[in-house]
Amino acid sequence: MTPVPPLRIRDLTYGVDGRSLLHNLDLDVRAGESVAVMGRSGTGKSTLLSIVLGLVAPVSGRVLVASGNIPSMPRRELARHRRKHIGMVFQFGELLPELSPVENIALPALLDGVSRQEAYGRGRQLLAELGVQADETPTGELSGGERQRVAVARALIGDPPVLLADEPTGALDTETRDLVADLLFDVPRQRNCAMLVVTHDPAIARRADRAFKLDNGSLTATR
Repeated sequence: MTPVPPLRIRDLTYGVDGRSLLHNLDLDVRAGESVAVMGRSGTGKSTLLSIVLGLVAPVSGRVLVASGNIPSMPRRELARHRRKHIGMVFQFGELLPELSPVENIALPALLDGVSRQEAYGRGRQLLAELGVQADETPTGELSGGERQRVAVARALIGDPPVLLADEPTGALDTETRDLVADLLFDVPRQRNCAMLVVTHDPAIARRADRAFKLDNGSLTATR
């Protein structure tokens, strides 16, 4: 029997101000697979991630993350489901600059009830795996590439089956972009999770197992 993909999107429709951004959109992302979505600004790429996260409600359709339908969940259930099953990497990291890397990484686990010892232990292990040495330095003093590695580690602290990334290398120079991209696109295979990335950068999209263009509310495979 074929395993159920951790992320399944069915008949997803969303519009704003009379304009359709997503129209009957379907997409599966399998465990161990990376999928990139490209498109012009304003086509709905980030909106798609927001719907998967449960931050924006679609007009219709289903978003199944670890078999739970995100749009139909009550708020508290959604928050628990999101913490357990979804990791998110933002373009600018969205880290707390005054905290150390290990504190930033451990924070989601602590909020989910994990003991301090276990959360910090996991955080330090992830830092070692992702090549960040300065675990006690304030995160705001790290380089852009180091901060994005910390952001990836924070997204992975709960070992989620679904990883989302919104322009994860958009704020980095070319050399640092390539180093972070190498790390990021290894994650699905190493951790057997499903990764959905939205990006403007064709060089990033080419690294994904599959890539799509989002235009006029529909996804078109580019490879």
